[in-house]
Amino acid sequence: MTNTVTQTADGDIAEALCDQVREAHASRTPLRIVGGDTRAFYGRPVEGQALNLADHAGIVDYDPVELVVTVRAGTRLSDLEAVLADHHQMLAFEPPAFGAASTIGGAVATGLSGPRRPWAGAARDFVLGTRLITQEGKLLRFGGEVMKNVAGYDLSRMMTGAQGTLGVLADISFKVLPLPSARHSLRLSMGIDDALKKLAELGRQPLPITAAAWHQDALFIRLEGGVSSVKATRERLGGDDLDADFWQSLRDHQHDFFTPDEGQALWRLSLPPNTPPLALDIPEADIFYDWGGSQRWVKTSLDADTLRDACRAAGGHATCYTPHSQGGAESPFTPLPSVMEKYHRNLKAELDVHGIFNPGRLYAAF
Repeated sequence: MTNTVTQTADGDIAEALCDQVREAHASRTPLRIVGGDTRAFYGRPVEGQALNLADHAGIVDYDPVELVVTVRAGTRLSDLEAVLADHHQMLAFEPPAFGAASTIGGAVATGLSGPRRPWAGAARDFVLGTRLITQEGKLLRFGGEVMKNVAGYDLSRMMTGAQGTLGVLADISFKVLPLPSARHSLRLSMGIDDALKKLAELGRQPLPITAAAWHQDALFIRLEGGVSSVKATRERLGGDDLDADFWQSLRDHQHDFFTPDEGQALWRLSLPPNTPPLALDIPEADIFYDWGGSQRWVKTSLDADTLRDACRAAGGHATCYTPHSQGGAESPFTPLPSVMEKYHRNLKAELDVHGIFNPGRLYAAF
């Protein structure tokens, strides 16, 4: 592989975006930040003038040898992944794509990660730096393009998962990783108690596992790494072969499970490792265990307080993925403790004094 830099000249509309933000700040006009708009279901609805980043697209710099890519926020996720794949590389955090129009900016703004997250890291772990449009309409760079450059790095990480409430992501630099030499997926028949015990046992060993899920008496495991390591682990674990497309359907919520019945809402329960099944009145068929059991997708008509109390008792939290207008919780995210809410308010007031960036997206008060 040669030390080359790939560039695409699709579009750089940062100046026009800065002008719109500047005008909105002066007139105190709320802005609804839009890319592919495929993640509008995640969080509270935003009322405001559209700030559309879809045309702010293209790869700015890509150095395959250094494993670094810088890309504009409106770039389609599928386009970026295709360029990386051409160089046998990938976004290791496996960002979900909820539609063909999904953008990399939306992936970072929501901070969501796919099945590989417990083994490779979260989205924010791979963000090296960003160019942000501030409340005054200034385009500023934070962080860098190498992990050791820590100047401003925390602010770049802070934008990951902030849902655009603190500023506008214009460009993002990522650490990328090589694609694995070998992959194989397995299906093993067992109940949830045995599956959790099995995963705890396997987690203490240096095995090439990069995804593990359970649903309806079947444990699903993905192996990735060197050819000999994957082959040896496959022979050791046994089980049936599993189509690799299973993991993409799980990542992008295309699996049949992710269609709640009437009267149900889809929830994500985030729990500590090795947490046993929660004592909730939910049929086993309506629970999908991901991330080795730490992330659990639930379809239920139970109320938000019941779910959140059970998660809180286990050291976790619950997020509703069904919009309130479609029967989901009024507050999709777990309410913040008073001290944490104070810090969030102070940060919002510092970076967005007039509250123009996606107001109310995370919480009604800010």
